[in-house]
This record gives sequence, structure tokens and C-alpha cells, in this order.
Amino acid sequence: MTEQIPTGAIHHLRLTVTDLERSREFYTTLLGFSVAVESPPADDPAAAATYAVLFGGIVMIRGDLLMGLRPVAPAGDRFDEDRVGLDHLSFSVAGRDDLEHAVALLDAHDVPHGPITGLDSFGIYVLSFRDPDNIALELTAPMN
Repeated sequence: MTEQIPTGAIHHLRLTVTDLERSREFYTTLLGFSVAVESPPADDPAAAATYAVLFGGIVMIRGDLLMGLRPVAPAGDRFDEDRVGLDHLSFSVAGRDDLEHAVALLDAHDVPHGPITGLDSFGIYVLSFRDPDNIALELTAPMN
């Protein structure tokens, strides 16, 4: 047997976005992230040193998950899950009632979404939607 690297849970992820403020609003309002770290303003002497880490963006937190937003994509660029890289990002919720509540919130914010779909072979329900840059997201709940 080949020796393996003993990885644990996902520590953080970073999404490349076109509009930091629009994405911040989406992830904090709809998905409950809060901003943990912000890039200093461009005229701050610390800005150059932190750019290599934050790229002018922010780091948000929800529970144990850190998620960065990196605003370096050109305006008008759109996510495409058929290219090499991320296909989609799925967040867990406790149950189907949370998915029903999410449908109401997405509708209230005019965020298009798919139906709540049961995947019996996996024992889960999923609700698919997209962020402002078209990044494919979903919520996943156990069928219980």
C-alpha cells in the first residue's frame, strides 16, 4: 500500500470573483458568513504586503469553514463548471425544512434555483443555485 498524506476536513477555500461587494453581500446575507479579515485600503502601507495573501479581498467565516473572496476576475467573466477546477460547492443543512426555508429566501432575493431533488442512492436532498458570478452552489440535507 502506498503511504498517504493524512488530510482532515477542508480548512478553507477561496473563490475568485468579479465584484467583491456584490459577492460579500450574497454570502453574508444568504449564507450567513461573516467577514473575519479585510484587505487594507490601497493607500494603507500594509496593503502591498497583504496583497499576496488576500489579493485585495476578504476572508469570511461560518462555523469551521473559512472562505476567501478574491476579486481579480475581469468584469463580465462567468464561472463555468465544465472547465478544469471547481464543479460546484455544496453546503450542508440539517434537514429538508432548511431547504424549504432556503427556497423562500432565494425567491425573496430573486436568486434563481432548481427544485429540491432527492438523490435516494446517496440518501440526500439537494437544492442547486448560483452565486452572482455563476458559481454553482448547492445545499445538501440528509433524507433521514
